[in-house]
Amino acid sequence: MAVTFVGVRHHSPACARLVRTTIERLRPAHVLVEGPVDFTGRLDELLLGHEPPVAIFSYHRDGEHVGRCWTPFCGYSPEWIALHAGRAAGADVRFIDLPAWHPALADRDNRYADAEKRYTEATGRLLREFAVDNTDILWDHLFEIGDGNGDDDADALAERLGAYFDLIRGEADTGESDTAREAYMARWIRAAEAAADGRPVVVVTGGFHTPALRALAAAPGPDGDPADGGWPEVPAPPDGAEGGSFLVPYSFRRLDAFTGYQSGMPSPEYYERLWTDGPDGAAAALIESVVTRLRERRQAVSTADLIAARTLTEGLTRLRGHHAPARTDLLDGLVAALVADDLDQRLPWTSRGPLGPGAHPAVVEMVAALGGDRVGRLHPDTPAPPLVHHVAAELERLGLGKAGPLTVKLTQPRGLERSRALHRLRVLRIPGFVRESGPDSGADQVLEERWRIEAADARGEREAALIEAGAYGPTLADAAAAVLDERGARAGADVAGLAAVLFDAALCGCADQSDRVAASLAAGIGAASDVPALGAALEVVLGLWRHDRVLGTAGSPMFGSVITECTDRLLWLLEGIRGGPAPADFGRLRAVAAVRDALLHASAPPAEGGLGLDADAARGVAGRLAAAPDVPPDLRGAAFGLARVLGDAADAARAVRGAAAPGTLGDWLAGLFALARQEVLDTGGGLLGVLDELVDGLTEHDFLIALPALRQAFEYFPPRERETIARGLLDRRGLHGTARTLLRPAPVDPLLVAAARELEERVGRALTAAGLADGPGEGSGEGSSA
Repeated sequence: MAVTFVGVRHHSPACARLVRTTIERLRPAHVLVEGPVDFTGRLDELLLGHEPPVAIFSYHRDGEHVGRCWTPFCGYSPEWIALHAGRAAGADVRFIDLPAWHPALADRDNRYADAEKRYTEATGRLLREFAVDNTDILWDHLFEIGDGNGDDDADALAERLGAYFDLIRGEADTGESDTAREAYMARWIRAAEAAADGRPVVVVTGGFHTPALRALAAAPGPDGDPADGGWPEVPAPPDGAEGGSFLVPYSFRRLDAFTGYQSGMPSPEYYERLWTDGPDGAAAALIESVVTRLRERRQAVSTADLIAARTLTEGLTRLRGHHAPARTDLLDGLVAALVADDLDQRLPWTSRGPLGPGAHPAVVEMVAALGGDRVGRLHPDTPAPPLVHHVAAELERLGLGKAGPLTVKLTQPRGLERSRALHRLRVLRIPGFVRESGPDSGADQVLEERWRIEAADARGEREAALIEAGAYGPTLADAAAAVLDERGARAGADVAGLAAVLFDAALCGCADQSDRVAASLAAGIGAASDVPALGAALEVVLGLWRHDRVLGTAGSPMFGSVITECTDRLLWLLEGIRGGPAPADFGRLRAVAAVRDALLHASAPPAEGGLGLDADAARGVAGRLAAAPDVPPDLRGAAFGLARVLGDAADAARAVRGAAAPGTLGDWLAGLFALARQEVLDTGGGLLGVLDELVDGLTEHDFLIALPALRQAFEYFPPRERETIARGLLDRRGLHGTARTLLRPAPVDPLLVAAARELEERVGRALTAAGLADGPGEGSGEGSSA
């Protein structure tokens, strides 16, 4: 058989050397590489002269879902080397794996994701045999730093790799995805062998697939092979879907396992140096890089520390039987030399995954230095999806290409158009467009926005994000609409999530999405039971229905039905809440406030521009809640406030006295103030006088209990209204001075003062009980007669 299989680990310099040596020695007719087959006809794009890392970004979308998949390449990736070495040798180079839209890859974000979880038993035996912590260290020990590092040892390296991959595949369970991919790749291998007419064929795939591909390629072809011996067909996207692939700049940060990437190899900068400079050169350069980074962050690293790091690295290298420093020899040597403190967590290179919070600063810099900050760069002639060109044209047309602050007037047609374009970029998560202020909900009557446009980034993040956003549509409006549809589908029955999508749709000017999300909201309200979430949804929709003629949503019948359903559902849920004293639930209070606003602004008949909400029924619910002793105090206060706002004439002073227990007073007031703050001020000071009387009568102990909730309750009053309250208190007590004096921050926290007074009172009682101090009312100057 004229087929040579080279099983590789993705992003392995050792495997890349083997691939290059094999192709240069065999000069094959065909080089077949694991990669998206739909990109084979565009390999010239991949070979334009980019600066890796780069990736093939593949996508497919239908009416409900957008699937995305990346195929990343470094300068030392075996697949990248196979493409270049194969083209240089005059071979016919092809990708042979299924396209990203095939069901076998539908749920995979990264084509080159490792299969290590499926062969843990085999690798576990090897880890125990070689006494190493994980497969990354094992791989370095066996292949990257072993005796097979040079081109002259390619046969020995290939033999070891074959044995390794045969071992791990022998005990692994394969699923339908692997089976489908391997069957398809085997068809290409058989077709290439037939077309080669006896000349060599080189196949470069992940080592996990190699044993199966070798067996499948040697077996007779199934009925699905082309009858005329031609090449297999490229699967088309499913009916009703479309897909494509484009090149994007990539970064070492996106590749690195320590920052979240879960396939390939960690520390890409180290392996880049290993590929270009060899193990000794990589170790020397990265020790210097780590020390430089630490010194830049004002971490003390002396020349003696640097010498110690090199010495320890060399010692660990010899101790572990390596002819040159491996990655963990370098890292362990650096830790031993530079870290004198106890470490609160395992060293990250002993396992796989991102750094945990609180990692030692020196360890963080080591990981960063070996991870690197390289960002790929595409050749200027690289084709881009239509969205990239459309965004560039829109930014120029709307004058949004200049970096710096920008104020957008929403009442002006051009300002509204600019706002919508910027919000669409924000929804697509395109870096460089930051909104600093503007309406945060439909209720906000803010008619301008402030944005900050950042200069085009040299790191290529904006370019990559735009290319990847092209999966959602060819224009800014189409792409933003698709993202909003996806978010709406993902939110499901989450009314708060749907409300957030609805508000973003209004800001983006996506009317169809607004109506669809509003319909989803209306359908899900009947089953919703989360009061704060329903309240958030009602607040957003009511504001859009009432105010937003600017955004084009005012008076929407669909929004009106959502308001009606949401108000009725919230009143029903609120009346069923029971429970003892507990801290105020501010999400619940905000929901009651949203109900209040709906009743105040939408109770008029439809003929008069309202929605016909039943304020009388709501007042009855509020009255029952306010009078029920088993309702949480904040909700009782809110219900009392709601009833007053809706016209109930109940005595507020009497209600406050009924809620005057130290453990509940502040929470009850929080509910009242959240709903009827203005009504409290309009009582002419009567209610505040009652409060002053009640607070003045508290013992130090009771005051300490009541104070935190009282302070929290009065936060509902803005500064000017607090000044009004302070002036009333001064007048009530006949004191002179300015009200603002009372509002200045106290030099000592009032809670601390209250706690000190309460402690003093307790100590006094204890001393009196022990006969060590005068009891209350006893004179201190009179002695007793003998």
